[in-house]
Amino acid sequence: MNVVEFRNVGLTYRVRQSRRMAIKDYVVRGMLRKSFNPIAQVDALRDLNFRFGEGARVGIIGHNGAGKSTLLRLIVGIYPPTTGEVVVTGAVNSLLDIGVGMEPESTGWENIHFRGLLMGYHPDQIRGKALEIAEFSGLGPALDLPLRSYSSGMAVRLMFSIATCIEPEILVVDEILAAGDLDFQGKSNRRMLQLIDRARILVLASHSMETIQQLCNHCLWLDHGRIRMEGPPGEIIRAYNSAMSGGLRLAA
Repeated sequence: MNVVEFRNVGLTYRVRQSRRMAIKDYVVRGMLRKSFNPIAQVDALRDLNFRFGEGARVGIIGHNGAGKSTLLRLIVGIYPPTTGEVVVTGAVNSLLDIGVGMEPESTGWENIHFRGLLMGYHPDQIRGKALEIAEFSGLGPALDLPLRSYSSGMAVRLMFSIATCIEPEILVVDEILAAGDLDFQGKSNRRMLQLIDRARILVLASHSMETIQQLCNHCLWLDHGRIRMEGPPGEIIRAYNSAMSGGLRLAA
């Protein structure tokens, strides 16, 4: 059985206040015996508790910086929690960064192979999916050329075609993707809906209230790293819109 469960989960970052320091600042602060570049502590997520089983379609909403993308990365396993426990049962597929693993100097066919390996597929599985990916991308002979020769739209078409050639159990999405030019966007939207329909659990972070209401059966409202409310999407979205706009509904 597929499950996503957070038990008292928190995540804290430790970051330097400045990425760079001028030599003069380094010398002066050293003479004054002050910290050259003090460390700041950021509590990205705090005290998260929830459990979702098969059939859950969970929408995550909240202001910029509320912790939505960070929560998704904990589910995927990119970040370990600082406190508490993340329990995920089932294979996780994510559409968080579809460009990871792509090599500019390699051909489209080679990138299908490289990205497939990064996604955890066996070489035999990649060979079985390669023609499907190629056909969906519509790139034809361009797949024999290096990725650096592609336009930005062509590169996105290839990356999307590879990333969505999956059979998801737990699908984690940060905003619904609409890839490529207008002609390809129709295909990409249909494929996204098919993936969501096949997934046993969906966790979707989005700023689109309309998308959350259409696709989800449960909603989490994150506020400064904490769960402020959770429940049916319509109820949570109404409360969120009221809080964010002083009673005036926000645009979807």
